[in-house]
Parts: sequence; C-alpha cells; structure tokens
Amino acid sequence: MQIQIQTFTVHKRFPLTISRGTTAESNNILVKIQQEGIEGWGEASPFSLGEKPQTTKNLQQTLEQLTPTLKKFTPLDRQQIEQVLIELEIPSAARAAIDMALHDWVGKKVGLPLWRLWGLERNHIVPISVTIGISTPEAAKQRVRNWLEFIDARVLKVKLGSPEGIEADQAMLMAVKEEAPADALLYVDANGGWSLEDAVKMCDWLATVGVIYVEQPLAAISAIADLPHLYSRSPLPIFVDESCFTAKDIPVLAEMVDGINIKLMKSGGLTEAMRMVYVAKVCGLKVMFGCYSDSCLANTAAVQLAPLADYLDLDSHLNLIDDPFIGAVMEKGRLLPNDLPGLGVFLNDGMIESEG
Repeated sequence: MQIQIQTFTVHKRFPLTISRGTTAESNNILVKIQQEGIEGWGEASPFSLGEKPQTTKNLQQTLEQLTPTLKKFTPLDRQQIEQVLIELEIPSAARAAIDMALHDWVGKKVGLPLWRLWGLERNHIVPISVTIGISTPEAAKQRVRNWLEFIDARVLKVKLGSPEGIEADQAMLMAVKEEAPADALLYVDANGGWSLEDAVKMCDWLATVGVIYVEQPLAAISAIADLPHLYSRSPLPIFVDESCFTAKDIPVLAEMVDGINIKLMKSGGLTEAMRMVYVAKVCGLKVMFGCYSDSCLANTAAVQLAPLADYLDLDSHLNLIDDPFIGAVMEKGRLLPNDLPGLGVFLNDGMIESEG
C-alpha cells in the first residue's frame, strides 16, 4: 500500500482558552493510504499532555520514517500494523491517523459507512456539547451568543480552572447560565486546573446550580492519589480525560470515577477507542467522546462510534473558519455520520490542495 503525508493548517473562529493555555490555530496532518485505486484518509492533530508533547513536527517526522515499514502491508492487515506501531512506540496521534485511514479504506472497499458496517444505530446518537473557554463573565456571555447564532446549542461545556481562582470560575459559570437557553444542559471541564480542596468546594457548589457532571477536576499527575477522596465526597459525577489514554488505564480508574473521555488522538485511533468503550462499559462507567483541535475529518471518524457514547464533545471543527473537509452533519443539535462509504469525508472545494 502507498502512504502520503500532508500538513494543513486550521484557524479557530474564536481562540479557546483552557487551564493550560490558549489556542487559535493548529497545524494538523492528513494521511492518505492507497491501494487498488481506493484511498483512505486519516488525521493527526497535535496535543500536549505529560512529558512528551505530540507536536506537528514530531508527528510528521515519525509518519515519514514509518512509511517504508508499512508499505509491505495491505489495508486489511490492521492487526499486524497495530502491533508494529505499538512495538515501535509510535505516538498515539500518528497511530490514530493511520488507523483512521485503514478503517476509511475498508469502508470504501465494501461500500458501507463504518457505523453501518459495525451494525450501530445512528438514531442512538446524543446531542453534542459546544465549548465555552475560560474568559471574563461578559466574554463568556458573548461566546454563548456566538454559538447560538449558527447552531441550536442546548448543551454547553464550560471550561473552568481559571488561574484567577474558583471565584472567577463561579462568576463565569453563572454568566454562561444567565445567557444560555433556559433548557440548556451545563457540563464543566476543569482540565486539571483545581487543587483537591478547590475541587471539593466546586463540586459542591456546581451541584447547586444545575451542572450535570465535572470533567478532570484534578491534574492527571495527582488524580490517582486524590480522586478517591473527591469521588467519595462529590455530589456530581466525575469524568476523566487527561488521566485516561487507553483501555489499560480504565480498570485502575473504575472505582474512583463515573466516566471517561475518549479522544482518538489519545487512544491511537478507532480500534483502541472501541476497546475503551467496551472496557468502560464492563467496568460500569459512562463514555464520552472528545476532541482536540481536530478538523471535520477526525470528528467524523469519532462520530462513527457515537451510538455507543453517553456524552459527545465533538465541536472543534464547528469553530474553524477554514476546515478543509466536509463529513458529519449537524441535525437538531446532533452530529451525525452520513451514508457515504468509509468515514464519509470529502474535500471542501479542494481547500487542502495548496498545502503540502
């Protein structure tokens, strides 16, 4: 099989601020796998967690060095390819792009969308949340208005963990609540921005103002030690994101959280994401799918598994002014995969052709 690697840049309509910083653009990577006249697509987007940030430069170099090793395989050799990628310790975002492209190829080969190939039910897909980044109360209100201008947003995920402290978090959350539709659901994601003491206070307070759940209240480095205490005290369900990469992380977390956030770039692709879903469900946990600065390509890949999710946070591409891809479609607050084979993604008027 032939592999092509191409970089492209996407820009956010509104920069997103979380507890770890602000992003306004992202340099992502398109991977194309070709055989028998069929081309499968996958995406790698950079992200920074832990000691080894997965940068665009690192991901591109890794994929280029890996290409000769994979040429001897066919897109049907997913198990063998996955083993090679694990043995070579390939970064998870690079694995995700390859795995995505292999699945896309197979779907196109048999002429079926992945959700249909897997026997999933599109009507089971829940509405997605849209994200409100850390800001001042007035800016948060404006961001809610911005979302409502082009999407019927009824689920809002509010990023907290402000460096200014929990009082700033509370003021911002109440501003969002005031501006949001009366029937809107509110989720909170602190991205590890609270101490244990602040997390306990915030979970107690958030429960009184109608928040549904809290995601990653504690930093990943301290979560295993402190989550049991918070879990025993919190009146709200607790989800983890930065603390959970792959299926092997789930059993350890199962007694101290209510759910996990699966991201293709963390997990290494659809293959591992599906494993995570079933391990989580066996452990009695809820499942969410999330994203980084992913385009419509990666989010359309993730939404193929959306019928298995309890919550969906796949809104990154909706905040892009120059997304080069078209795929999943919004319908009454839900992001739905289409009926095209594979991932069902195609180019938006060739926007990506000028990049290389």
